[in-house]
Amino acid sequence: MKEKLFKRLEQLYEEMVEIRRYLHQHPELSFQEKKTAAYIANYYHQLGLKDVRTGVGGTGVVAKIKGGRPGKTIALRADFDALPIQEETGLPFQSIVPGVMHACGHDGHTSTLLVLAKVLFEMRDELSGQYIIIHQHAEEISPGGAKPMIEDGCLDGVDTIFGTHLWASIPYGTLHYRSGPIMAAADRFEITIKGYGGHGAQPHKTKDSIVIGSQLIMNLQQIVSRKVDPIESAVLSIGYFVADNSFNVIADQAKLGGTVRTFNPVIQDMIEKEVRRIVEGTCLAAGCDYDIKYNRGYPAVVNHEAETEFLAECAREVPELSTVEECAPEMGGEDFAYYLQNVKGTFFFTGAKPDNVVNPYPHHHPKFDINEQSMLAAARTLGWAALKSQLA
Repeated sequence: MKEKLFKRLEQLYEEMVEIRRYLHQHPELSFQEKKTAAYIANYYHQLGLKDVRTGVGGTGVVAKIKGGRPGKTIALRADFDALPIQEETGLPFQSIVPGVMHACGHDGHTSTLLVLAKVLFEMRDELSGQYIIIHQHAEEISPGGAKPMIEDGCLDGVDTIFGTHLWASIPYGTLHYRSGPIMAAADRFEITIKGYGGHGAQPHKTKDSIVIGSQLIMNLQQIVSRKVDPIESAVLSIGYFVADNSFNVIADQAKLGGTVRTFNPVIQDMIEKEVRRIVEGTCLAAGCDYDIKYNRGYPAVVNHEAETEFLAECAREVPELSTVEECAPEMGGEDFAYYLQNVKGTFFFTGAKPDNVVNPYPHHHPKFDINEQSMLAAARTLGWAALKSQLA
């Protein structure tokens, strides 16, 4: 069974690449992925797969493949949204949509799962159980697509779920897994400082929102260094600080925003409380008003131990993977967390570093790219984990 799965996936590798490159040329932003969803659904319809749901939780697509014998229900998930980034790769299949790019590998995730599903459908009479193929929209922007898809029934009856991220920062041929927390909870905040503007030559008649904002940033940076137990992990980063103005005018208002990343919900609660307290105290001391919006994003991705160890065991049987090792947690966020809060499963990283590149461009960069061979490694790993689950 394993050999047949692996061989057929290898035979269809070029189709995988072709699909990935088409999707790369035609990206769509989160919550706007109507054409991509239609492409996915049409692919399954052309295969002759009848059990395909569209519009799941928004623009999500769910296909169901039933084996010839009874067994477990295994779910596999891939996301398909892109990012608001102008591509600068110069690839022959570069995005033709201005200001939109697959800069995180979701095009590769989708092509991997489509071709894997095709092989499972071809083998259906020989298989046990059933396979829920989840194509998820809107992973990049909270509240994301996973939660509404779950509420719309995509996990109904599922015993186990597996998912992967093609990870360009680790070499092709490497797979990283981890039991417990593997990706962080991702919160965001925006603060508006309401000062009192005036002439740059008369600062004593103003409440300088830029100076207040600068003090606030320094005060916020002390939360992690002085409030969080050093044994715990947390990040607070300011992503923007805006007070657009003339050179000789003291800004009336300034806006700043950023993100908080945590693994421990207790630390997450404490940091939000401290952010609010410091904003209030800093602005009170300066005699100015403020607005704050603090939004809880995705929870931490917490893998289940037995399923993670099982996945690692399966991965060691994949010929492309020479290194299968446990990794440190990543501070990036992922709404795969919601699936793992509902059913047992695991999420892992498949090495996708481009060949002959020492320092690959990071995810969400305009020159980001992946090693396309990683898609075959991911398909074989996900596929074999799904099939072997029926034997466990």
